[in-house]
Amino acid sequence: MHSTFHRAVKTAIIVLLAIIAALPVSAKRPKAKYVIVVSMDGFRYDYPEKYGAPNLDKIALNGVSTDMIPSFPSSTFPNHYALATGLVPDHNGLVNNSFWDPDLKEYYSLSGPNKDNPAFYLGEPIWNTAQRQGIIAGVNYWVSSEYLIGGGRPRYYRPYDNDNLLSFEARTDSTLAFLSMPKKDRPRLIMLYFDEPDHAGHVNGPDSPLVGEQVRRVDEMIGRLREGIRRKGLQKKVDLIVLADHGMTEISPERLVKPSDYIKAEWYDHIVTGIPTSIFSKDAACRDSIYNAMKGIEHVHVWKKEEIPAELNYGSSNRVGDIVVAPDLGWQVGEFPSRNKGTHGFFPSEREMQTVFRAEGPDFKKNVRIPQFRNVSIYPLVCWILGIEPAPNDGDFEEVKPMLR
Repeated sequence: MHSTFHRAVKTAIIVLLAIIAALPVSAKRPKAKYVIVVSMDGFRYDYPEKYGAPNLDKIALNGVSTDMIPSFPSSTFPNHYALATGLVPDHNGLVNNSFWDPDLKEYYSLSGPNKDNPAFYLGEPIWNTAQRQGIIAGVNYWVSSEYLIGGGRPRYYRPYDNDNLLSFEARTDSTLAFLSMPKKDRPRLIMLYFDEPDHAGHVNGPDSPLVGEQVRRVDEMIGRLREGIRRKGLQKKVDLIVLADHGMTEISPERLVKPSDYIKAEWYDHIVTGIPTSIFSKDAACRDSIYNAMKGIEHVHVWKKEEIPAELNYGSSNRVGDIVVAPDLGWQVGEFPSRNKGTHGFFPSEREMQTVFRAEGPDFKKNVRIPQFRNVSIYPLVCWILGIEPAPNDGDFEEVKPMLR
């Protein structure tokens, strides 16, 4: 009888272990107490090798590395909000850094006076997802984190005021200070944004030594963050994710397509030039005129919005024009060329638009390089680490599962 009982217990334990082992990663209990997500604006996938980034290299050795694929268009506001919501720009509302909303009858711009209007922002940012489920969020400068979206914002946030921005050192130390707050006030979701090397890449082009200086500068901040986590003895409680919104490529004034060379002003109500350019036609006949006038131009792709290739996940939003004009890599669409030497916004499949990704901590494998994945899958990844239920999103947890223990 005694032997039979022990055999039954042993069998039950074996069956239980087999069931646990067979569970999908997303069903297992996360180990990390905190997650810190750091964005380095415009940090292209190859910058660590091109310019040297020893702290990112250390994370790769101690954790996971790959190149991440941005959403289209590969620009700052659409992609930071895609990272926050898990929704592609066509679904998250920010279809470009600048756009026209025909319902609100307003222009949106990253430097505009009305960018705090919550009607522009769709979906649920990760800080709202977390706080709705009892997890405090602390954010230093992430795009849109200062605005009241869906009735919520992070408990701790900083308005992005160009005249009063914290230094990189101060914002890093402020991020570390979250981990020393009293437990009842301490955020478990922490996010940090650096505006370099994007600015240097725009002004000087991605091959400039000045970009290398900014790459090393933000890499030093990653080292400062890692050292702060180590000093607090939290290496086994913090998952650190370091990523970017988009890459960078070289441009020149000679590579410019001017819409006015092909279309008449009386054919459209609004045109928002950029990468891509959205044209809102006056009527169906004008739409055909615009399309026919532009469709054969070299170095640009011209679509009616419903004909945009499916892989771009673009065109269902009413903020996307009736006609969309997307230039080839390195080309511009506008009446005047940019004074910058570098830019982005191009197709996510272009290598120069792809970004760095590094992660380490108790939930991540060590010294593993994984296949590329789409940036919208960061949202379900962070939800899993925090043990919270994600809102509807375009991400796929299966894409990020290979990086997890």
